[in-house]
Amino acid sequence: MTPAALVLEDGRVFRGEAFGAVGSTLGEVVFCTAMTGYQETLTDPSYHGQIVVATAPQIGNTGWNDEDDESRKIHVAGYVVRDPARIPSNWRSRRSLNDELTDQGIVGIAGVDTRTITRHIREQGAMRAGIFAGDAVTDVDTMVQAVRDSPKMKGADLSGAVSTDETYVVPANGERRFKVAALDLGIKFNTPRMMAQRGIETHVMPVGSTLDDLLAVEPDGVFLANGPGDPETQAHAIALTQQVLERRIPLFGICFGNQILGRALGMGTYKMTYGHRGINVPVIEAATGRVAITSQNHGFALEGEVGQKLDTPYGAAEVSHYCPNDGTVEGLRCVDVPAFSVQYHPEAAAGPHDAAPLFDQFVTLMDEA
Repeated sequence: MTPAALVLEDGRVFRGEAFGAVGSTLGEVVFCTAMTGYQETLTDPSYHGQIVVATAPQIGNTGWNDEDDESRKIHVAGYVVRDPARIPSNWRSRRSLNDELTDQGIVGIAGVDTRTITRHIREQGAMRAGIFAGDAVTDVDTMVQAVRDSPKMKGADLSGAVSTDETYVVPANGERRFKVAALDLGIKFNTPRMMAQRGIETHVMPVGSTLDDLLAVEPDGVFLANGPGDPETQAHAIALTQQVLERRIPLFGICFGNQILGRALGMGTYKMTYGHRGINVPVIEAATGRVAITSQNHGFALEGEVGQKLDTPYGAAEVSHYCPNDGTVEGLRCVDVPAFSVQYHPEAAAGPHDAAPLFDQFVTLMDEA
C-alpha cells in the first residue's frame, strides 16, 4: 500500500492510500453527490482545477469505457474516494478506473472517510487542498504551506485552458435545420450531440472567438457553454454576448454560460460556499411552479432572487428559475431579445432528462427569429 494524504488549507489532514498516479496535485476541494456517472464527472471540463470528493462510497464498479467521456481527457485536478472497486464489472468496461487515472497522471486518494470530508466542506466551504502520494507525502507543515501557496478559485481564469484551439463542426443528424455557433468555455461532448438530434449543425469555437468569427458561420443561434473558473474574469465572453444581444441573434446559455449572460445583462456574480455538484438538484420554474431534477456543477452563481425583474440595455429580463434548497438563481429569460439561460445541465449524462426540452425551446427561438 502506497501512503497518501489529502491536506486542506485549514490544516485538516486525511490519510489513506494512493489511488491512480503517485505524486502530488493541488486544487480546490469540492464534493459531488452523484451516485453514478463518475466517468462523465472526471471528464467534465467544468471540474478543471478541482479535487473532487465522491460522496458515493463505492467508486469504479463499472470500470472505464471508450464511449462515455465528456471531453478528450480527465480534467479534475485530483480524485478522492472511500472504497474503490477492486475488480470492475460491466460489459462496456475496457479497463479499471485506477488504470485510467494512472495513465492520465491523475493523483487520487482512497480509503478516507469521504462523509467526514463532505461535512467539513459543507461547514467550512470549498477551499484549496492538495493530494500527496508516495514520496510526495512529507511533514504536515510543508504540505499545508504548499496548499496555501496555490492559487484560489476566486479570480481564476480557466476557460482558455479547456477550450478548443480550433473550430470544429458537429453535423446534424439527418437534414440540417439550423446552424449554431457554440462558444467553447468548456463544452461537454453531449451538448452538440443533443443539438444534432434536433437537426442542428454545431460549430464549436474557441473561447477567444470574435463577433466576426461567429458571424462568418452565419449562425441561426449562439450557444454559451459550461466551463470552469470565475465568470468575473470572462470580459471577452461577456462583451461578445452583449454584441450578440445587440444583434438579436437567438442565444442559449447553460451553467457558466448562464453566468456570462447574467453579467452581460448587468448582474453580479459571487462565489458560493460549497456550490452545487451532483445530478439530483431540484429547480423550480418561477412562471409555472414546475419542478425539475437537474444535473449541476458550479461554484459561482448570479446575484439575484426569485421573480426579480431586470431593466437592461437590451430590454426587460427576469430571473426565470431558482433552487428551492438555497434560493440560488438558476435561470434567466430576456423579454425583448431572444435569449435565455439556465444554471443546470440539460445535456446531463449521467443524470435526469427533465431539462432536455430546453434544447427544443432553443429550436423554437431560432425558428421564430
